[in-house]
Amino acid sequence: METYNNFAFVYNNLMEDTPYDQWYKFITNSLKQYNILPKIICDLGAGTGVMCEKFATSNNNLEIIGIDNSSEMLSIATASAVDKNLNILYLNQNITDFELYGTVDLIYSTCDSLNYILEEAELFKIFQLVNNYLEPNGLFIFDISTKYKYEEILSDKTFVNQTDDASYIWENYYDEDERINEFAVTFFIKEENDLYKKTEEFHYQKAYEIEQIKTLLEKAGLIVLGIFDNYTNTPCTDTTTRATFIAKEIKKTMI
Repeated sequence: METYNNFAFVYNNLMEDTPYDQWYKFITNSLKQYNILPKIICDLGAGTGVMCEKFATSNNNLEIIGIDNSSEMLSIATASAVDKNLNILYLNQNITDFELYGTVDLIYSTCDSLNYILEEAELFKIFQLVNNYLEPNGLFIFDISTKYKYEEILSDKTFVNQTDDASYIWENYYDEDERINEFAVTFFIKEENDLYKKTEEFHYQKAYEIEQIKTLLEKAGLIVLGIFDNYTNTPCTDTTTRATFIAKEIKKTMI
Protein backbone atom coordinates (compact mmCIF):
# COMPACT_ATOMS: atom_id res chain seq x y z
CA MET A 1 0.00 0.00 0.00
CA GLU A 2 1.28 3.44 -0.88
CA THR A 3 1.65 5.98 1.87
CA TYR A 4 2.30 9.72 1.84
CA ASN A 5 0.19 10.29 -1.27
CA ASN A 6 -1.14 13.77 -0.52
CA PHE A 7 1.62 14.39 2.02
CA ALA A 8 4.20 14.01 -0.76
CA PHE A 9 3.44 17.46 -2.14
CA VAL A 10 4.12 19.26 1.13
CA TYR A 11 6.45 16.74 2.76
CA ASN A 12 9.71 18.70 2.46
CA ASN A 13 8.20 21.88 3.89
CA LEU A 14 6.59 20.13 6.83
CA MET A 15 9.72 18.07 7.51
CA GLU A 16 12.17 20.96 7.31
CA ASP A 17 13.37 20.40 10.89
CA THR A 18 14.26 16.76 10.25
CA PRO A 19 17.99 16.26 11.08
CA TYR A 20 19.04 14.88 7.69
CA ASP A 21 22.54 16.32 8.08
CA GLN A 22 23.02 14.41 11.33
CA TRP A 23 21.84 11.18 9.72
CA TYR A 24 24.12 11.69 6.73
CA LYS A 25 27.12 12.46 8.95
CA PHE A 26 26.54 9.34 11.07
CA ILE A 27 26.31 7.11 7.98
CA THR A 28 29.40 8.57 6.31
CA ASN A 29 31.40 8.40 9.54
CA SER A 30 30.38 4.75 9.90
CA LEU A 31 31.64 4.03 6.39
CA LYS A 32 34.99 5.60 7.30
CA GLN A 33 35.13 3.69 10.58
CA TYR A 34 34.80 0.37 8.75
CA ASN A 35 37.12 1.41 5.91
CA ILE A 36 34.48 1.32 3.20
CA LEU A 37 34.81 3.51 0.13
CA PRO A 38 31.40 2.99 -1.47
CA LYS A 39 30.93 2.92 -5.21
CA ILE A 40 27.22 2.16 -5.15
CA ILE A 41 24.65 2.59 -2.39
CA CYS A 42 20.92 2.01 -1.92
CA ASP A 43 18.32 3.97 0.07
CA LEU A 44 15.30 1.92 1.21
CA GLY A 45 12.36 4.29 1.66
CA ALA A 46 13.95 7.17 -0.23
CA GLY A 47 10.87 9.40 -0.10
CA THR A 48 11.48 12.75 -1.80
CA GLY A 49 15.18 11.96 -2.13
CA VAL A 50 16.69 14.30 0.46
CA MET A 51 19.21 11.74 1.75
CA CYS A 52 20.03 10.50 -1.76
CA GLU A 53 20.83 14.05 -2.81
CA LYS A 54 23.20 14.54 0.11
CA PHE A 55 25.26 11.57 -1.07
CA ALA A 56 25.03 12.63 -4.72
CA THR A 57 26.23 16.18 -4.10
CA SER A 58 29.19 14.97 -2.02
CA ASN A 59 30.49 12.43 -4.53
CA ASN A 60 29.85 12.73 -8.26
CA ASN A 61 31.24 9.25 -8.87
CA LEU A 62 28.93 7.53 -6.42
CA GLU A 63 26.10 5.50 -7.93
CA ILE A 64 22.93 5.96 -5.92
CA ILE A 65 19.70 3.97 -5.99
CA GLY A 66 16.61 5.19 -4.15
CA ILE A 67 13.67 2.85 -3.61
CA ASP A 68 10.18 3.82 -2.46
CA ASN A 69 6.65 2.52 -2.98
CA SER A 70 5.12 6.00 -3.26
CA SER A 71 5.08 7.13 -6.89
CA GLU A 72 4.13 10.63 -5.70
CA MET A 73 7.22 10.87 -3.53
CA LEU A 74 9.49 9.56 -6.27
CA SER A 75 8.00 11.96 -8.80
CA ILE A 76 9.17 14.84 -6.61
CA ALA A 77 12.54 13.17 -5.99
CA THR A 78 13.14 12.57 -9.69
CA ALA A 79 12.21 16.10 -10.69
CA SER A 80 14.57 17.48 -8.06
CA ALA A 81 17.45 15.26 -9.20
CA VAL A 82 16.96 16.27 -12.83
CA ASP A 83 16.79 19.95 -11.88
CA LYS A 84 20.07 19.64 -9.94
CA ASN A 85 21.72 17.36 -12.53
CA LEU A 86 22.31 14.61 -9.95
CA ASN A 87 23.03 10.98 -10.84
CA ILE A 88 20.35 9.13 -8.86
CA LEU A 89 18.30 6.15 -10.01
CA TYR A 90 14.86 5.98 -8.39
CA LEU A 91 12.89 2.73 -8.41
CA ASN A 92 9.19 2.51 -7.57
CA GLN A 93 9.26 -0.74 -5.60
CA ASN A 94 7.94 -2.12 -2.34
CA ILE A 95 10.90 -2.52 0.00
CA THR A 96 9.58 -5.90 1.14
CA ASP A 97 10.28 -7.21 -2.34
CA PHE A 98 12.94 -4.89 -3.79
CA GLU A 99 15.24 -5.93 -6.62
CA LEU A 100 18.67 -4.61 -7.55
CA TYR A 101 20.75 -5.45 -10.62
CA GLY A 102 23.82 -6.26 -8.50
CA THR A 103 25.41 -5.91 -5.09
CA VAL A 104 26.02 -2.60 -3.30
CA ASP A 105 28.42 -1.32 -0.64
CA LEU A 106 25.82 0.32 1.58
CA ILE A 107 22.11 -0.09 2.17
CA TYR A 108 20.50 2.41 4.51
CA SER A 109 16.97 3.21 5.64
CA THR A 110 16.10 6.33 7.62
CA CYS A 111 13.11 8.12 9.16
CA ASP A 112 11.48 4.94 10.60
CA SER A 113 10.71 3.52 7.16
CA LEU A 114 11.01 -0.02 8.55
CA ASN A 115 8.35 0.66 11.19
CA TYR A 116 5.86 0.68 8.32
CA ILE A 117 6.50 -3.05 7.95
CA LEU A 118 3.74 -4.48 10.12
CA GLU A 119 4.55 -8.18 9.88
CA GLU A 120 7.67 -9.76 11.32
CA ALA A 121 7.89 -12.16 8.37
CA GLU A 122 8.04 -9.23 5.93
CA LEU A 123 10.71 -7.47 7.97
CA PHE A 124 12.75 -10.68 7.98
CA LYS A 125 12.38 -10.88 4.20
CA ILE A 126 13.78 -7.35 3.86
CA PHE A 127 16.77 -8.36 5.97
CA GLN A 128 17.28 -11.40 3.74
CA LEU A 129 17.20 -9.21 0.64
CA VAL A 130 19.69 -6.82 2.24
CA ASN A 131 21.97 -9.77 2.90
CA ASN A 132 21.58 -10.89 -0.72
CA TYR A 133 22.44 -7.50 -2.22
CA LEU A 134 25.21 -6.39 0.14
CA GLU A 135 28.86 -6.72 -0.79
CA PRO A 136 30.71 -8.99 1.71
CA ASN A 137 32.07 -6.02 3.68
CA GLY A 138 29.11 -3.75 3.02
CA LEU A 139 27.07 -2.07 5.74
CA PHE A 140 23.38 -1.99 6.51
CA ILE A 141 22.48 1.12 8.53
CA PHE A 142 18.89 1.81 9.54
CA ASP A 143 16.72 3.23 12.27
CA ILE A 144 13.49 2.23 13.96
CA SER A 145 11.23 4.22 16.21
CA THR A 146 11.18 2.37 19.51
CA LYS A 147 8.41 0.91 21.63
CA TYR A 148 9.23 3.59 24.21
CA LYS A 149 8.51 6.31 21.65
CA TYR A 150 5.11 4.90 20.71
CA GLU A 151 4.07 4.27 24.33
CA GLU A 152 5.46 7.40 25.99
CA ILE A 153 5.84 10.08 23.31
CA LEU A 154 3.19 9.45 20.65
CA SER A 155 0.49 7.37 22.32
CA ASP A 156 -2.96 9.01 21.96
CA LYS A 157 -1.43 12.43 21.43
CA THR A 158 -2.17 15.03 18.76
CA PHE A 159 0.38 17.23 16.99
CA VAL A 160 -0.13 20.23 14.70
CA ASN A 161 2.25 21.76 12.18
CA GLN A 162 1.78 24.69 9.82
CA THR A 163 3.70 26.40 7.04
CA ASP A 164 2.75 29.09 4.55
CA ASP A 165 1.47 26.49 2.08
CA ALA A 166 0.02 23.73 4.24
CA SER A 167 -0.78 22.47 7.69
CA TYR A 168 -1.61 19.14 9.24
CA ILE A 169 -3.24 17.67 12.32
CA TRP A 170 -1.58 14.40 13.32
CA GLU A 171 -3.53 12.18 15.72
CA ASN A 172 -2.04 9.00 17.21
CA TYR A 173 -3.76 5.86 18.44
CA TYR A 174 -1.49 3.17 19.89
CA ASP A 175 -2.65 -0.42 20.40
CA GLU A 176 -0.39 -1.87 23.10
CA ASP A 177 -1.47 -5.47 22.43
CA GLU A 178 -0.76 -5.36 18.69
CA ARG A 179 2.03 -2.77 19.10
CA ILE A 180 0.55 -0.86 16.15
CA ASN A 181 0.44 2.93 16.05
CA GLU A 182 -2.18 4.47 13.77
CA PHE A 183 -1.49 7.96 12.45
CA ALA A 184 -4.60 9.79 11.33
CA VAL A 185 -3.29 12.81 9.42
CA THR A 186 -5.57 15.59 8.21
CA PHE A 187 -3.99 17.95 5.67
CA PHE A 188 -5.01 21.45 4.68
CA ILE A 189 -3.12 22.21 1.47
CA LYS A 190 -3.20 25.74 0.07
CA GLU A 191 -4.50 26.08 -3.49
CA GLU A 192 -5.37 29.01 -5.71
CA ASN A 193 -7.25 32.03 -4.35
CA ASP A 194 -5.99 31.22 -0.85
CA LEU A 195 -8.38 28.30 -0.56
CA TYR A 196 -7.33 25.15 1.31
CA LYS A 197 -8.04 21.58 0.27
CA LYS A 198 -8.69 19.16 3.12
CA THR A 199 -7.52 15.57 2.76
CA GLU A 200 -6.93 12.67 5.13
CA GLU A 201 -4.44 9.82 5.23
CA PHE A 202 -4.03 6.92 7.62
CA HIS A 203 -0.62 5.44 8.37
CA TYR A 204 0.30 2.43 10.46
CA GLN A 205 3.62 1.64 12.14
CA LYS A 206 4.77 -1.31 14.22
CA ALA A 207 6.80 -1.12 17.43
CA TYR A 208 9.52 -3.77 17.42
CA GLU A 209 11.63 -4.83 20.38
CA ILE A 210 15.38 -4.25 19.99
CA GLU A 211 16.14 -7.92 20.71
CA GLN A 212 13.52 -8.93 18.17
CA ILE A 213 15.31 -6.92 15.48
CA LYS A 214 18.69 -8.40 16.46
CA THR A 215 17.32 -11.93 16.23
CA LEU A 216 15.84 -11.33 12.78
CA LEU A 217 19.08 -9.77 11.51
CA GLU A 218 21.15 -12.72 12.72
CA LYS A 219 18.67 -15.20 11.28
CA ALA A 220 19.02 -13.40 7.94
CA GLY A 221 22.82 -13.77 8.04
CA LEU A 222 23.66 -10.28 9.30
CA ILE A 223 25.63 -9.38 12.39
CA VAL A 224 24.91 -6.31 14.52
CA LEU A 225 27.97 -4.09 14.92
CA GLY A 226 26.27 -1.52 17.11
CA ILE A 227 22.92 -0.08 18.22
CA PHE A 228 22.93 3.64 18.96
CA ASP A 229 20.72 6.41 20.26
CA ASN A 230 19.32 8.43 17.37
CA TYR A 231 22.35 8.64 15.06
CA THR A 232 24.85 9.48 17.80
CA ASN A 233 27.76 7.52 19.25
CA THR A 234 25.77 6.98 22.45
CA PRO A 235 24.55 3.39 22.88
CA CYS A 236 20.82 2.74 22.72
CA THR A 237 19.01 2.90 26.09
CA ASP A 238 15.55 2.09 27.44
CA THR A 239 14.50 5.69 26.73
CA THR A 240 15.88 5.89 23.19
CA THR A 241 13.19 7.10 20.79
CA ARG A 242 14.99 6.24 17.55
CA ALA A 243 17.35 3.25 17.63
CA THR A 244 20.05 3.28 14.95
CA PHE A 245 21.52 -0.06 13.86
CA ILE A 246 24.76 -0.82 12.06
CA ALA A 247 24.98 -4.35 10.68
CA LYS A 248 26.95 -6.25 8.08
CA GLU A 249 26.79 -9.58 6.33
CA ILE A 250 28.30 -12.66 7.96
CA LYS A 251 26.94 -15.24 5.53
CA LYS A 252 24.60 -15.47 2.56
CA THR A 253 21.23 -17.10 3.24
CA MET A 254 18.63 -18.64 1.00
CA ILE A 255 15.61 -16.48 0.14
